[in-house]
Amino acid sequence: MAQILDGKKVSSDIRSEIKSAVSAFIAKGEPVPGLAVIIVGDDPASKVYVSQKKKNAEEVGFHSEEIKLPHNASRNQIISEIQRLNNNSAIHGILVQMPLPDQSDQQAVIEAISPRKDVDAFHPVNQGKFLIGIDSFLPCTPAGVIELLKRYLVEISGKKALVIGRSNIVGKPMSLLLLRENATVTIAHSKTKNLESEISDSDIVVAALGKPHAIKGEWLKKGAVVVDVGMHRIDDPNAPKGTKLVGDIDYGNYTDKLAWYSPVPGGVGPMTIAMLLSNTLKARNDLCRKTV
Repeated sequence: MAQILDGKKVSSDIRSEIKSAVSAFIAKGEPVPGLAVIIVGDDPASKVYVSQKKKNAEEVGFHSEEIKLPHNASRNQIISEIQRLNNNSAIHGILVQMPLPDQSDQQAVIEAISPRKDVDAFHPVNQGKFLIGIDSFLPCTPAGVIELLKRYLVEISGKKALVIGRSNIVGKPMSLLLLRENATVTIAHSKTKNLESEISDSDIVVAALGKPHAIKGEWLKKGAVVVDVGMHRIDDPNAPKGTKLVGDIDYGNYTDKLAWYSPVPGGVGPMTIAMLLSNTLKARNDLCRKTV
C-alpha cells in the first residue's frame, strides 16, 4: 500500500521549527529575519503566490515587506528597489516574483540582488556555489523535494533516480541534489526517447515536465517513490469552481503499487515556501554573524 509524502504536514513542522527559532531571537532582543518580495504588475497567479509567501513569513514571526510595482516598471526602477533592499539591514532575504514583464530584463534583475540575500537561489554566484558544493542557498523547490523525502526516511543513496525536466529552477538543481544524496541520476526531457521505459526502470521519479497528466500511472515501477512537482489548473465540470489542480502525473488507479507518492495539491507546493523561509533564516544567521 502506497504511503503519501504529505508536504502540507512536513511544511507545517518546518514552519513550527522556524517560529521557535524566531521566538528565541525575540526573547534575546536580537533581529528577526526580514523577507521582502517585489511583485511587478497584477498577474493573478503571481498575486496569489506573493500573498502566500507574505502570510507564511508573518506567521513564523518574520519582518515582511511587499513592494508592488506597476506592469510597465522599467528594469532600472526594479533594480533601484532591489538596491534599496540590499542596503536595508532589516531585510535578509529578497525575492522578485517571476515571471517579469518583457521589458524588465529578468536576468539583470536577478543579478542585482545581493547573493547574500538571494533566498530564491537564482543568482549566478549562488548557482555556481551550489554546483561545486560550497555552502549556499539551495533552490527552494528541489530542496523541498529532498527535505520531504528525508523527513519520511525515504532511502535515496544507491537508488536509480529519474528527473523529468531540465529547467534551471527545478530539473537541473534537482538532479544535482539527488546526486549529492548518492543516487544514480538520469535526466529526461521533451526530446528523450522511450520515456516510458526510463520511468518504468526508475526507483525514484521526480516529475517536473510542466505538462498536466503527461505521465501515466501504469508507466511507474512497482515499489517506486514518485514526487510530482507539476501544478496545473485544468477545467473540471465536476469540481466546485469548475476547475481543479493537477500535477504532471496521472496516477489513475496505480498508486497502490507505489511505495511513496506526493499528491497535487498538498505535496511539493507547501514545501517550496517552507524552504524559502528556511533560506531566509539562514540568510539572517549568516548576515548577523558577519556583522558581529
